[in-house]
Amino acid sequence: MVAKLYSATVIGVDAYPIEIEVNLTGVSTISVKESSISIVGLPDAAVKESRDRIYSAFVSSSFMPPKGFTVVNLAPADLRKEGAAFDLGIALGLLGASGSVDTERLGRIAVLGELGLDGSVRPVKGALPIAAKLAEEKKISALLVPEVNAREAALAANGKIPVFAVSSLIQAVELVNRGHGTPVKAALGDLENVGRNCDFDEVKGQLAARRALEIAAAGSHNSLLVGPPGTGKSMLAMRLPGILPPMTLEETLETSRIYSVLGLLSSETPLMNTRPFRSPHHTISDAGLIGGGRDPRPGEISMAHNGVLFLDELPEFKRNVLEVMRQPLEDGIVTVSRASGSCRFPARFMLCAAMNPCPCGRGEIELGCQCKAEEKRRYLKKLSGPLLDRIDLRVPVRQLSEAELLKAPDGESSAVMRARVCRAREIQQERYAKYGFYCNSQLTPKALQEFCELPASGEKLLKDAINRFKLSPRAYTRILKVARTIADLAGAANIGDEHIFESINYRKGDLE
Repeated sequence: MVAKLYSATVIGVDAYPIEIEVNLTGVSTISVKESSISIVGLPDAAVKESRDRIYSAFVSSSFMPPKGFTVVNLAPADLRKEGAAFDLGIALGLLGASGSVDTERLGRIAVLGELGLDGSVRPVKGALPIAAKLAEEKKISALLVPEVNAREAALAANGKIPVFAVSSLIQAVELVNRGHGTPVKAALGDLENVGRNCDFDEVKGQLAARRALEIAAAGSHNSLLVGPPGTGKSMLAMRLPGILPPMTLEETLETSRIYSVLGLLSSETPLMNTRPFRSPHHTISDAGLIGGGRDPRPGEISMAHNGVLFLDELPEFKRNVLEVMRQPLEDGIVTVSRASGSCRFPARFMLCAAMNPCPCGRGEIELGCQCKAEEKRRYLKKLSGPLLDRIDLRVPVRQLSEAELLKAPDGESSAVMRARVCRAREIQQERYAKYGFYCNSQLTPKALQEFCELPASGEKLLKDAINRFKLSPRAYTRILKVARTIADLAGAANIGDEHIFESINYRKGDLE
């Protein structure tokens, strides 16, 4: 007897529907143990091991293991199947082939779940992209998922198909046979938007750095904080996500898909509805940063998608690790290629980096710096020109005076700064609606000519800057983009001399 049902597998961050076919021949040529079940369709070791988990789950749940030789086919056969998410689907297929489960109902459902030896159903990775993909399949009328994954699956399915939470093999069988169970209902409005407990009103002084980070947030620009240790570079960077606009539904689902594939979503946090902030250690590898592995998985830059990637002590990162960020910084996508194929991971993030001005960190003789000029040059040479070219704002973070340290913080709150950032972003979204992007950092060459026209005096300022600082064409366009953002924050329709002048100052920074 043949039983069929559906499941799915994840490759990269994309889901692919899988059809599970189970054929029980009834010919008992071998013992009824693991060797009596043959799983085909390019399964990995974890999928093959499901035979033992299923056999134990059957015994624990008082189900009779199938007798005779059984073939389980995971179609399409040329697509690699990984992980334990097929356990529950294969188990239901075996019970259907042996007559314990209604095969007609079984053929219209999709199933995800890893089985415990006691028959319990454990959570799986990638439930969100899988549910979103299966919801598009017209032949599927219901989706069974582990209890922990139920809310994220229901949110991804968006009411297109009912999603049922199961906690055991027995419950799954009853649900298929008798239809007992209530679909999981979840709406984005039910999710609490929990922000980071960091506010700019806790920062003392650093008005110039606060202004630069506001500009960075308003136009989604990359920034580099340069200053001595203990001046608040990390403190400032940690507050950057708090002044970014709220995530849109599209951004929420994009980011959540990455965290779902990595198994970082839970029943309490079924979606990533706050801007991510990732801060990897400087010992990270290139694969850890951009993603990779034998079976490619997203890295830190993809986990920072639609949020902030903070690299503290930037020159201490290995040079090859930093260089692999060049293409994602430009395109917002990282492609990881392996012998088995290639995967594309979204990676549109704001880079905020921090560094000391010299090896000792003090930077100035008045602060006790004894670094020689050659030592400073070698230290700065750890950062390549092409990488620095992709950083829009170089922000000096100075040592606070005694008076600033002793007085209470008196700067603006993140809420006030965020309101200005949101107004600037709204201007940009309206301006670029027909272009398919939403902020100044994404300006294309054609849009740059249309929206960044300069007065004659502004052109002279920019020409002088090009000659003095030997700016590359990329640096020139990024100065224009930052100037456009500064004008948007000021509510100006056109870029003025003051906007160009401020943008040039951020380009120079403290690295000259």
